[in-house]
Amino acid sequence: MSGEEQNPAAVPVPVQDVQGDGRWMSQHNRFVMECKDAEPDVLFIGDSMVQLMQQYEVWRELFSPLHALNFGIGGDTTGNVLWRLQNGELDNIRPRVSVVWVGTNNHEHDAEQVAGGILTITQYLRSCLPRSKVVVLGLLPRGELPNPLREKNAMVNSLLRSTLDRVGPVQFLDMSAAFVHSDGAIAARDMFDYLHLTASGYGTIATPLHELLLQILEETPQERRASLV
Repeated sequence: MSGEEQNPAAVPVPVQDVQGDGRWMSQHNRFVMECKDAEPDVLFIGDSMVQLMQQYEVWRELFSPLHALNFGIGGDTTGNVLWRLQNGELDNIRPRVSVVWVGTNNHEHDAEQVAGGILTITQYLRSCLPRSKVVVLGLLPRGELPNPLREKNAMVNSLLRSTLDRVGPVQFLDMSAAFVHSDGAIAARDMFDYLHLTASGYGTIATPLHELLLQILEETPQERRASLV
């Protein structure tokens, strides 16, 4: 992809309401409303991997106590997340750290484009929240056995590992190797559909992520929004 060519994975775009029930926009509007009252220290933003985390005990035990908001929507791509951030989901909040986990749903884009989309999200967060740190979670392997999508996600992670340090204080946490056994298979006890995580799978992710967040929060001063006069 040339420097002048626009990356389609970095174009902010809302989800098309093909089912006609407006669920995606309703979720987005709810997040925008939450921003009016919440003062989170940690913001999680992404797709179903983020969204489903709050249904498990690890969220209540490890992340809720960190004053975390969960802005995950199932099926989101990098462009969808970027649109949400640019349309109100950062209004009035000053999280000390933002966790980005998105990209596995970018089926129409190649690995370089997906990595570029994640990089654009990270740059946008840094521009809007210059005092905040960013944690990018690597894409997990998918499918019970090795397949092209798994190879693509691994390539995205490789590209992120070599480019994210250009953005600023960004941490990259890649736990993908923990899910692949010696025979190349993924266990259903970790991913019930070989994509989404079980309680056990989230446990594998949660411990190192929680430790990293604690470290960042200890190092990052608290910034509260100014009170209205």
